[in-house]
Amino acid sequence: MNKQELIDYCNAIKENKNQFINCIDVNRIIKRIEQLDEPQKVVVPQFVADWYEEHKDNLEFNIFDYVYQFDQNAGFDFKDWFDDFNTKPIQTLVNMHQFGYEVEEEKRYIVSLKNGQPLVKAPLGGNFYFNQNITAGNCKATRKELEQAGFGWVFDCEGIEIEELEDE
Repeated sequence: MNKQELIDYCNAIKENKNQFINCIDVNRIIKRIEQLDEPQKVVVPQFVADWYEEHKDNLEFNIFDYVYQFDQNAGFDFKDWFDDFNTKPIQTLVNMHQFGYEVEEEKRYIVSLKNGQPLVKAPLGGNFYFNQNITAGNCKATRKELEQAGFGWVFDCEGIEIEELEDE
């Protein structure tokens, strides 16, 4: 039974009898129930959601198997996340299973050279390049997109301006 079902049940009792049942004020009970905390969905990176979706049907065994074969597991993102004490990986995966989850939005960046030339993405093929037309619109890219395209170096280069975008 969830919180709303309990409230509905109390309202049904109240309608069948009256507000007071054996000297208990049903309205006060309902107000207390409404103050209960609802379980919140877990917010996780995309790679955690991907692992979970692939393994959710037999989650307990798959978590056990991942831990048992930890040294043999491939992949860096999920393995690093799982190995990080602060992420509470087993608790997070179980909470995802019980309460659902949301994928966190990745930060997006606008990149340009110090002289104003924007980093743009080609309409066909999707390659990144610096455009000589400084009025060209900048593309908004995640760190992962930039790294996969071979532009991860922009985060460490003094000749580059990077603007981190606020949530859109």
